[in-house]
Amino acid sequence: MMNPQFSVHMTMDSLLSGLVYAGVHTGNTFKLSFHQLNFVHQFFCDVPSLLRLSCSFTTINMVLILVSAVVLCGGCFIFIAMSYIHIYSTVLKSPNKAPGKAFSTCIPHILVVSVFLRSEYLRPSATSDTLQDLILSAFYTMVPPFLNPLIYSLRNKQMKEAVRRVMGRQLLSEK
Repeated sequence: MMNPQFSVHMTMDSLLSGLVYAGVHTGNTFKLSFHQLNFVHQFFCDVPSLLRLSCSFTTINMVLILVSAVVLCGGCFIFIAMSYIHIYSTVLKSPNKAPGKAFSTCIPHILVVSVFLRSEYLRPSATSDTLQDLILSAFYTMVPPFLNPLIYSLRNKQMKEAVRRVMGRQLLSEK
């Protein structure tokens, strides 16, 4: 059951893990040596891009990135998967004959997570600097946060009705 104490605990865990993750990687980046002229051909500067520019030994940094990604991303994935397994099993066990409404509550979250994970896998590597990779980088940083409120607002009846009216006007104007 979700209660305020559990909600605060999850929020603090998220905040602290982000601070530890950023602190460890930032601290290790400060230990690196760099040549004088360096350019990161991305919209944002991330740790793998900096490691590519470094003239220091970066194997430890790369292993640390891999381990932290597996632990954090794997942990988040397992937490989300277990949550949905629990939700689905509870809904399917309930005597309610119409689990559609319960499942429709989960669909917006699944869509947002899917778009985020899809864009995460499309994200360019630290060694690429093509225009296509820059566009994918922009997609990764802008589209999932943009879709989040849009997808969640489509659950609202007034928003659905407004979309229907706009789509109806659009269809009438095309005829």
